[in-house]
Amino acid sequence: MKRLRPVILPALAACGLVLLAVHPAFAAEEGGEVSPLTPVFQWINFAIVAGLIVFLLIKKAPALFAARATQIASAIEEAGKVKAQADAQRRDAEQRLANIAAEIEQLREAARRDAAAEVGRIQASAKEEAAKIHAAGRMEVDAAARGARTELRALATRLSIERAEAVLRAEITPAAEDGMFTTFLGELARPGGQAGRPN
Repeated sequence: MKRLRPVILPALAACGLVLLAVHPAFAAEEGGEVSPLTPVFQWINFAIVAGLIVFLLIKKAPALFAARATQIASAIEEAGKVKAQADAQRRDAEQRLANIAAEIEQLREAARRDAAAEVGRIQASAKEEAAKIHAAGRMEVDAAARGARTELRALATRLSIERAEAVLRAEITPAAEDGMFTTFLGELARPGGQAGRPN
């Protein structure tokens, strides 16, 4: 509304002047006689209307044109800023697009390194577990071997005792036993025998 206020008053004045200029033409149509001064008044009316229009254009037009020029200049400046931002975004997008292959390759390389590190870690863990299992197996085998040796010694001792017992039973007859007993008693009875030995 404020922008239209300076235009409304001159427009109303121009309309009034146009009505004054066309008044003689309306009068001629109504059947009245045309005065010889009618063309003079028409030219005077035209000169007044034209003068007012020129005056209004000279008085008000520069301000309107300046305001409009300012609006256009600010719109152009704003459009320039928007274009600069759009160009910057476009350049950024183009740069990202150009770098996307390198970024993909970097991601692939990082994935390869991570996979290799994970494989190495798994292999090291598997070797460690295998070493632990091997050590545990060796300890079990050693323990089983010690147990087997102990059982074998016990079995050998038992078999030796049984064999010696069997041999003694086979060789010692009741007569040999009586002879051994008699020999033992004889040795006890001797002065240098076991009975005469000091402890």
